[in-house]
Amino acid sequence: MQLKYKIVALSILPLLLAVAVICALVIVQNQRLGEQQAQLIENAILSGKRAELKNYVAMALSVIAPLHAGGQGDARTRQQALEALARIDFGQDGYFFVYDQKGRNLMHPRQAELVGRDLWNLTDPHGLPAVQALIESATRGDGFQRYVWQKPSTGQVTDKLAYVTMLEPWGWMLGTGIYLEDVDRATRQVREEVAGGIHDTMVAIATIALVAVLLVFAGGLTLSVREHRLADSTLQSLNRRIVYLQEEERSRVSRELHDGISQLLVSIKFQFELAGHQLEAGQPDGLATLGTATERLGSAIGEIRRISHDLRPSLLDTLGLPAAIGQLAAEFEQRGGLAVVYRNGLHDVRLPDGVTVALFRIVQEALTNIERHARAGTVLIDLEPCVNGVQLQVQDDGIGFDPRTIERPQGGIGLRNIRERVEHLGGQFSLSSTSGHTGMRVILPVPAT
Repeated sequence: MQLKYKIVALSILPLLLAVAVICALVIVQNQRLGEQQAQLIENAILSGKRAELKNYVAMALSVIAPLHAGGQGDARTRQQALEALARIDFGQDGYFFVYDQKGRNLMHPRQAELVGRDLWNLTDPHGLPAVQALIESATRGDGFQRYVWQKPSTGQVTDKLAYVTMLEPWGWMLGTGIYLEDVDRATRQVREEVAGGIHDTMVAIATIALVAVLLVFAGGLTLSVREHRLADSTLQSLNRRIVYLQEEERSRVSRELHDGISQLLVSIKFQFELAGHQLEAGQPDGLATLGTATERLGSAIGEIRRISHDLRPSLLDTLGLPAAIGQLAAEFEQRGGLAVVYRNGLHDVRLPDGVTVALFRIVQEALTNIERHARAGTVLIDLEPCVNGVQLQVQDDGIGFDPRTIERPQGGIGLRNIRERVEHLGGQFSLSSTSGHTGMRVILPVPAT
């Protein structure tokens, strides 16, 4: 996967994860609030219905109070009480019912087929023994019981809330109930509204997330295009610099060959020709001329070695980096007349070829800059190991310069080359300069062997 796609993915994935977490929290919170609201509505409606049922039962008790309070318990009095209760209703599905303590139905104005039947073991669709539960509630005195029963007006079974009480000493359970379809409708409406609200919220969040993802993608695309352009520009600049440096190195080698080796060889050729003529003529100066030509040939050989050493010193391959830098420092001290202090902390440590060449070229470039620009009297070269790598420091006591010149297109080419070498090897490069002190520090990583 390309870097730009990784960046876009790392930008979008946390956003999508955050949106998913927010959606989950919104759904959970809305469902919780919806259930709480539905429960509050249900409790409020049921509270009103409980009060209503108590009033109905109180009304029924007041109707049969003359018969019950008279203390008469004969069959005729009880039948009159049942007939009076059967005549009382409050709506199509509002009626009273009476059971004895053994679960036998004594009066049911809407379901006459139940009268006289033993319904003690009758259970509702949820498995609740409804008549037993009603008698138990009346005996305890709390009176309220919720169960499922057939609704007379529709013939469908639905939730019902009943309120019952015991009539002593007749041993009757008197009660009435209200069907709870309106409660179910109200709570169902609340849940549907909550579900609709969750859906609308999810749509809004998804829209916002989509817009955010598109913005991130557009920003990443814009950044990618800009980085591509910058990379292309940097690459073109680097290619131009490489070509320039190659041409400069070729020109330098060409000048040294032309001005040094070529002229020496021409001079040697003339000396050998002159020595030949002199020897043919029997002149005694022929041997001296031949000796001079031989000396100049030795100088030419030394010049060739010097050029070869500048290109890649043989000591770097045979004795290693510390010795090669030591020779470079000694030659620089002789050539420039500066005091060079070289501290070698690596001793005989062998480094990878890439690191060795890079450090040698860095020292070479730094000494060249000091020779050309610093006007220094003393140079310090410090080479030592560090954590997971090697550290090189080069310091001088010259006039100093502005380190920002390294960023200018036409300035600090040598320092830019050093920095690019270091960055290419994954190292660290730092530079500081004031009047009287300039320091460069390079740290290159060395893989563990």
